[in-house]
Amino acid sequence: MKKRVFSGVQPSGALTLGNYLGAIRNFVELQHEADCFFCVVDLHSLTVPQDPVALKENIKNTARLFVAAGIDPEVSTIFVQSQVPAHAELSWLLECQTYLGELRRMTQFKDKAKKQEVVTTGLLTYPVLMAADILLYNTDQVPVGEDQKQHLELTRDLAVRINNRFQEEVFKVPEPYIPPRNKGGRIMSLTNPAEKMSKSSPNPKSYIALLDPPEVIKKKIMSAVTDSEAVIRYDEETKPAISNLLVIYSLCSGQSIEDITKQYAGVGYGQFKKDLAELVAETLRPLQEKVKELSAPGVIERILEAGAEKARAAAAPHLRRFQEKLGIR
Repeated sequence: MKKRVFSGVQPSGALTLGNYLGAIRNFVELQHEADCFFCVVDLHSLTVPQDPVALKENIKNTARLFVAAGIDPEVSTIFVQSQVPAHAELSWLLECQTYLGELRRMTQFKDKAKKQEVVTTGLLTYPVLMAADILLYNTDQVPVGEDQKQHLELTRDLAVRINNRFQEEVFKVPEPYIPPRNKGGRIMSLTNPAEKMSKSSPNPKSYIALLDPPEVIKKKIMSAVTDSEAVIRYDEETKPAISNLLVIYSLCSGQSIEDITKQYAGVGYGQFKKDLAELVAETLRPLQEKVKELSAPGVIERILEAGAEKARAAAAPHLRRFQEKLGIR
């Protein structure tokens, strides 16, 4: 049997080039090797206040981008988290197996709590809901970024704890799938190469949104930070900014970083950035055209309805099994 893969993306605004090169493009490859469940995790986005109208549209836009990027709803299961109530139900059952100290030690919780005036319980228990997302589908592998590795470790710990308690495999213990850097595992900010490219950044110049028009892409790349040594060379330690741009160029073109550096030997940053901007715009053009097609009334809604039906059917037996073990079914 094929391995099962689960991954989720928050609908918190436009997805970025980093999301595409670092995750979604890998999803497209994985769907032909594994039984894939790709989820728009809208419940996770509620840890901070959301505009209901904007959230509803962002959910659909995220799903459109999944399909436009090449995730085939006939091959993969694409659905919205809140349309499968088992996610919230299993999350509560897992919270009752999770220790408060484990959640307080989560690096993301501590970092995000510092930035918020009011810290909700949902922010604290966010990793448990993520664990429910994963364990609900008997997941073998989870494509996960470096910033989510700690949350996946909690998921694994919970699965092992529950299995040990009942002396049998109630939940499968999932493994991380972390693509190497040359596969786009971590695309960095255009304004600060020490930070991951993120749609939550307050500086829109730091990221390229997948729906940015070509002229906006050009402005952002031309203004991307580099360094004083105008030599195009890959070195993550001493030249992180230009190294990040080289990774983007390599992933969009299919060329090796070594070939790209040879191609631009003796050429300044200006020409390199101009060519990169055109390359990125051309890479995103077919995706943007597909999104327009998927924006016709009812198209993405039908895909998500079918996906939710498949997800509910897949989740039900795993939730029921745990309920029976706990004595509540």
